[in-house]
Amino acid sequence: MYSERRRSTEAGKPVGKIRLNKYLAECGVCSRREAGRLMEMGEVTVNDEPATPGTMVTGQEKIKVRDRIVRGVDNKVVVAWYKPVGVTCTARDAHADITVEEAFHYPIHLTYAGRLDRDSEGLLLMTNDGDLIEAMMRGSNAHEKEYVVRTRTKIADHALAEMQKGVYLKDLETKTRPAKIHRLGDYSFDIVLTQGLNRQIRRMCRVFGYEVKTLKRVRVMNITLKGLKPGMQREIRGEELKDLYRLAGLAPHE
Repeated sequence: MYSERRRSTEAGKPVGKIRLNKYLAECGVCSRREAGRLMEMGEVTVNDEPATPGTMVTGQEKIKVRDRIVRGVDNKVVVAWYKPVGVTCTARDAHADITVEEAFHYPIHLTYAGRLDRDSEGLLLMTNDGDLIEAMMRGSNAHEKEYVVRTRTKIADHALAEMQKGVYLKDLETKTRPAKIHRLGDYSFDIVLTQGLNRQIRRMCRVFGYEVKTLKRVRVMNITLKGLKPGMQREIRGEELKDLYRLAGLAPHE
């Protein structure tokens, strides 16, 4: 894949080119046929000039489709997305009302780094960097994830104190790691976890007889929702992105 584009990248040699419609298809933007249609409608530009079906590119150009810059698949991208309640973290599920693949849209294919259950909302990091996903998913790395939780009934201080120390979950036959907890109100609290057991917070609350009404993830490592509303997204860049890679134990992102 991309051999035409990469075949001559040594010093002094031109970078190979491919047709723009093929490039857009490889980037996951649309099919070749759809790319041609978009070009005929004047909705594709290369270096701010209207593109035609015969336009050749290397992938180094500034390519835009409907005012959105297309990034090649070799570029590592991280996007913070506010997952709404009701969206299932899976690519395809016949029983899901709506999946991440259907709800989240980006010019290239991105995968979620860490699930968030259907009934929860908040920050979901989407990326095409497999190394970053692996680093973030590895439980031994103990990366912080912060949530705001609201229960259906008033939650007692002793329950929060016990959850902070760690709770034995009988159905999973394991004890949760110590967590940082701060009470926000009679029915709500903020909790920072360093592990990601299946429906962990809901299970922890259930041990003490409480049912979670709403659960929102507000932070993953150094990335926060930062003013996003349900369904909104922002690309992580600059120092914020470098800090994310540093916390993940990976080389600084270039």
